[in-house]
Amino acid sequence: MTFSPADITAIWLTLKLATLVTLLLLLIATPLAWWLANTHSRLKVPVSALVALPLVLPPSVLGFYLLIAMGPQGPIGQLTQAMGLGTLPFTFTGLVIASIFYSLPFVVQPIQNALEALGKRPAEVAATLGAGPWDRFFSVILPLTRPGFMTATVLGFAHTIGEFGVVLMIGGNIPGETRVVSVQIYDHVEALQYGQAHSLALAMLALSFVLLLLTYGSRRAQVRVL
Repeated sequence: MTFSPADITAIWLTLKLATLVTLLLLLIATPLAWWLANTHSRLKVPVSALVALPLVLPPSVLGFYLLIAMGPQGPIGQLTQAMGLGTLPFTFTGLVIASIFYSLPFVVQPIQNALEALGKRPAEVAATLGAGPWDRFFSVILPLTRPGFMTATVLGFAHTIGEFGVVLMIGGNIPGETRVVSVQIYDHVEALQYGQAHSLALAMLALSFVLLLLTYGSRRAQVRVL
């Protein structure tokens, strides 16, 4: 298994993208999942549907509307231009934002499921003992729902690594900027470089298998905890 310099650059860019997106998703998804798990608002159903939309929406459709929104005439594009940031399509930053939308349900839903399975009782007991909101979260809720957070982390990371349609629509194919592994494999196949494509694809297959092992392992741990 050999990798060209372009392959190594694509691998590094993919890992960088997946790591950054996963960290940002955990920050965004945790309060959202908490709200979904505890609210009785009528907005819960439509918000849940919006969060889950990338699960059923073709990536090219999601990528197209994100491209319009972040383009020069779109609301996000006009905002970023007014801030002096230019437009986001065909940049790494645009790729990060698109990936957050694309992988959001894979992080929100495991956390929400873990919080719903835990229930409110542990936090209520901690509150009666004088624990504040942050103390209850980090000392009680987070340790008891850790397998759910682990599953969310692994799924968010793996899903970001494997994306193709959204990446190609928003990021294009710019070496060192937006050409991730999935696009690099596509380029190798188009150029009939099946050996190089096989090396990258095999590496992706191995990584995906390891990530799935971690996911199922964390789910088993969650069942034991509950």
